[in-house]
Amino acid sequence: MVLVGDGAAPARRARADGERTRNAILREAVSLATVSGLDGLSIGDLAGALGMSKSGLYAHFGSKEALQLATVEEAGRVFSTEVVGPALAAPPGVARLVAVCEAFFDHLARRTFPGGCFFAGAALEMGTRPGPVKERVAAFQRGFVQLLREVAAEAVARGELAADEDPEQLAFELNGVILAAHTNFVLHDDPHALEVARRVVRRRLRPPA
Repeated sequence: MVLVGDGAAPARRARADGERTRNAILREAVSLATVSGLDGLSIGDLAGALGMSKSGLYAHFGSKEALQLATVEEAGRVFSTEVVGPALAAPPGVARLVAVCEAFFDHLARRTFPGGCFFAGAALEMGTRPGPVKERVAAFQRGFVQLLREVAAEAVARGELAADEDPEQLAFELNGVILAAHTNFVLHDDPHALEVARRVVRRRLRPPA
């Protein structure tokens, strides 16, 4: 007798196994890309790092561009979990603005990826290379600066920053501090750069006298 649903459980297990494999591939891809760049993300190197065949990787992504786009998405998911989520859990206003910056510095300090922040590197690498990968990286960068700008505007509206503070300019300044901290931390392997950046952020965000 054939029961309805026979074979459903093995199919679900196969899908779950495939999803776990895909996730492991993407996590390693993000890690490698922070060192070798997105363009240097080789199917061969990735297969070697994971102990997989090249054909196995192609079965998941089909092309190098598809792998790059999926890698950007995975990097965004990690960033959202490690930086955006903890920041948004902070109280609104200046506390949340500080939390965004602190969460980014913590993300670096934990050395989640060997080459630092995926997006800080990808923005420079892909900036002169038109196409969907650049567009996806640029969209992420715009979203992060927009987050800084919105939280800054909220702090002004709550009276925690001067009434004439320009949220767009402040977001630009804070993003500059973040990128400078990233450069010094990665280039010189200097954790002290993160402490300097934390002090700069807190001093810049002091309430009006």
